[in-house]
This record gives sequence, structure tokens and C-alpha cells, in this order.
Amino acid sequence: MNIKVAAIHDLSGVGRCSLTVILPTLSAMGIQVCPVPTAILSSHTGGFGEVEMRDLTDYIVPALAHYKRLGYSFDCIYSGFLASKDQVDHCLDFFAAYPDALKVVDPVMADHGKPYKTCTPELRHRMKELAAAADMITPNLTEAAILLGEDPSYMPKNRAEVKSMLARLSHLGPSTVVITSVYTGGESYNAGYDSKSNKYWCVPFRRVNASYPGTGDVFASVLTGSVLKGDSLPIAMNRASEFLELAIMTTFSYDTDVRDGIMLESCLEYLTSHKQMSGYELL
Repeated sequence: MNIKVAAIHDLSGVGRCSLTVILPTLSAMGIQVCPVPTAILSSHTGGFGEVEMRDLTDYIVPALAHYKRLGYSFDCIYSGFLASKDQVDHCLDFFAAYPDALKVVDPVMADHGKPYKTCTPELRHRMKELAAAADMITPNLTEAAILLGEDPSYMPKNRAEVKSMLARLSHLGPSTVVITSVYTGGESYNAGYDSKSNKYWCVPFRRVNASYPGTGDVFASVLTGSVLKGDSLPIAMNRASEFLELAIMTTFSYDTDVRDGIMLESCLEYLTSHKQMSGYELL
């Protein structure tokens, strides 16, 4: 089965994130990735100084037109970092062109309680519109708060508050919501909600004293790949959580420069296994 994903993300040359981790991750899972770059950056924006960036807003529309002329189909449209508010419209054009495709939005806007410098207030506002059109969204806690119009620095105090956030995000439009890197009551876990079954799930994970770029991209990619291959939401969350924990723990053991991201290359073999997942629980 040839599963094809149109990945609408940026390409950062240095620092493992966005398309440089999405391509190998989904490819290792047996899924064909068709990149639609939103921007090209010399590195990610997390600590490498002045970044060279080229906005590719004017590329996305003609690329889609070409695919439509070819009659080319996609099984999934998967968006991430957007370089301008107009790119929201272009993502929506992709959604409309492939109505039967799984629509996944990783609303890359913010982390650690504050928006990224590249994410303007207008873009943050329009990201909510894009999330509403998705089947599945994968925000971190900061992004979840922004989508809900709440204080991005607020941290939920318990599981009940996390469940409330999941439900309210689903009310925006997506039937499946996964919030990554949740920390409440001494617990660390990824939390998800499937509105079709009305069930809330969580997958605990171990934390390390380091923060690596690109981890959200890796998690969302494994999650998306697992769902596309037929996994249930809790199993897909478990697979993504376990792989990311493996990659983070491996990287942490080598004490590498955190700006370089996780040591993805040495861990990809895990994704070719068919290990049965059972580390999930009801939230």
C-alpha cells in the first residue's frame, strides 16, 4: 500500500526539525512524503543567531495547481510551520483539493508559554481557522491555550483541566486532538481525545533536563503515520511517545549540543518494528 502525504512544512538546514525529521521518520514507517516547503531557513530559530530565511508563499499555489493537473492524489495533508498568514489559505486550498485525505495540523506557533518571534498575532488568529478545518491537531500546551484564546503561559493544574482543554479544542472542529508535553501533578504525559468515541487517553513519559528542537515534529509525524497505517488513537500516541522518549534518552546520554536536536538517525530502526503498544491509559 503506497500511502502519500503532502507535508506542508519549512525546511531548516541546521538543527533537526521540520522536514529534515519528517521525511526520514515517515519514510521509515513506509510512507511516501511529498514535501511542500513553506520556507527555507539556514537553521531553526532556536539559538543559532541571525537566520537566513526565504519565504516560499508564492510557491505553494502553483505547486498545488501542478498536482491537480497531474491528477495526483494524497492520503494525508499535514501542515506545520507557516511563514505567513496567506499560507493558511494555501493549506485550506490543499484541504479542499483533497477532501478525502486525512487533514492533520500541527499548529507550530509557540512553546514554553510564549509565541515564536516569527508567528505574528494575525497568523496566530488564522491558525485557529486552519485547526478548525482539520481532522486531527497536535498542539503543545502553549499552542493549545493560544487556539482557545487563553493565557499561553497558564499551565493546567490537573487531569480534569487537561480534559477540558481537549474537549474545547475539539469543539473548534477537529475530531481528534492530541496535546503534547503535558505536566500536571508531578506527571508527564501526552494527552489525546477522540470525539467519535468520546474517550480521553494519556501516555506517560520520562522527562530529562534538556529541551530539544523538533521533538513536536517527530511526535506528530509518528502519530500521523501510525493513524494512516490503521492504528487506534491510543496506540498511535503510544508509538509516538515511546519513539520520542527513546530518541531523547539516547541523545541525552551523549550530551550533545541541544541545538542540534535529537539523534534521530540512530533510532529510526525502532519504527520498522511491529511492537504491540500497551503503555496507554484512560485520562
